[in-house]
Amino acid sequence: MARRGLAPGRGKVSAPGTWKSRGGRGFGTAPFLVAGIVNITPDSFSDGGRHYAPEEAMARCRQVIKDGASILDLGGESTRPGSAPVSAERELARLQPTITACVALRDAALGYDFHVAVDTWRAATARAALEAGVDIINDISGSTFDPAMPEVLGNYKPGYVLMHCPAPPKKMQKHTDYGAYDSVVDAVLRFFESTMKRLVLAGLPEENIILDPGIGFGKTVEQNVDLLRNVCRLQSLGRPLYVGVSRKSMFGELVGLPVEKRDAATQVVTALLAERGVYVHRVHDVAGAVAALELARQLRVRETRFS
Repeated sequence: MARRGLAPGRGKVSAPGTWKSRGGRGFGTAPFLVAGIVNITPDSFSDGGRHYAPEEAMARCRQVIKDGASILDLGGESTRPGSAPVSAERELARLQPTITACVALRDAALGYDFHVAVDTWRAATARAALEAGVDIINDISGSTFDPAMPEVLGNYKPGYVLMHCPAPPKKMQKHTDYGAYDSVVDAVLRFFESTMKRLVLAGLPEENIILDPGIGFGKTVEQNVDLLRNVCRLQSLGRPLYVGVSRKSMFGELVGLPVEKRDAATQVVTALLAERGVYVHRVHDVAGAVAALELARQLRVRETRFS
């Protein structure tokens, strides 16, 4: 993988469609994609417990697809700040029924067109999910929490969300000092660059990698804002971005919104990020995000026509 450097500015921006899923499957030419969050957990910060039972999780998946998601992002462990890990066995037990049902739905030739992602940092869970037919692994650790993850990725070659998180959730908010770098943006870019090299050497094609700066994961509010203001710099490595700001605590700290009233703020930031080139948007309220993104797209087209 050629070094592209970390110079300020927009850099080499990856065009929509350059991210590949498992088997080289693409995502078409849509200007944006939405990943719908499906928390199969009792304790996630926003909707923990609502979709915990398999039938509830599958109802959520069907609704997310109907609302316009291109990716079902299934998680079996809460990764909110301060959360304790569960065992790999429990994580997989939570996920397995929904993975099986989602893969069957995807493959049933009923007009559905979506990818199935599993949110895990564990190599064993990733391997089992990929054996069951999952397309994408969304790893909060960027393959740093489990040393066996690169080998799994190299063997199966899924789509891979490489996220920055400096420490496991239970203690990640104690690791917000990026003083060794000029800024948190530089720290995240250095991490992306070195980790991509390592994963490509392990056999994962670079075109299968998408980058997530990890908003809220081991960052202060100010650092989150700095990353969001500089998303153009985060594209300087030539890979598209996958960003999740949905219902984040920063909306509470910045504008005083409780969790249940953060969807409108999420939609505003999501639309702004799309204007700055962010490709995939991970959200709870899929219908609202799709509407905001489509409105932003239409306004951009009209502005071009009349300029």
